[in-house]
Amino acid sequence: MIDTASWAHRFGALIVDWVACTLIVMLVLGPGGWSDDPYAGFYTTGVFVVESAFFTAAMGGSFGKLVTRLRVVRSDGSNRPLELIPALGRSLLIALVIPPLVFRPDGRGLHDMAARSRTVRLKDLRTPAG
Repeated sequence: MIDTASWAHRFGALIVDWVACTLIVMLVLGPGGWSDDPYAGFYTTGVFVVESAFFTAAMGGSFGKLVTRLRVVRSDGSNRPLELIPALGRSLLIALVIPPLVFRPDGRGLHDMAARSRTVRLKDLRTPAG
């Protein structure tokens, strides 16, 4: 079985996602609207949940994970991407913040356990099984 990606890699992907989602909200609201709207953080969180779930189901990872060469795969050993509903549940749990902070020794957080997923490095997926 492939080891899960490091917390540093995953945190880097989350930063990329959050910046991208913030920029999307800023584009929609405008810089002034974004800074003046007390709900801008909630809009950003909503964009993150939708973006993360859609890209995870469609391409195996959120925008940030794709950029940082990480993938979310099923934990059953098939290394296939998640379906949309488990990906959406996983994204919602990440948005709650606490589930990713409670994790097993193998590095999988509550969000991964609930979605039956793992986050791995792309290069590890391409390594032939030995």
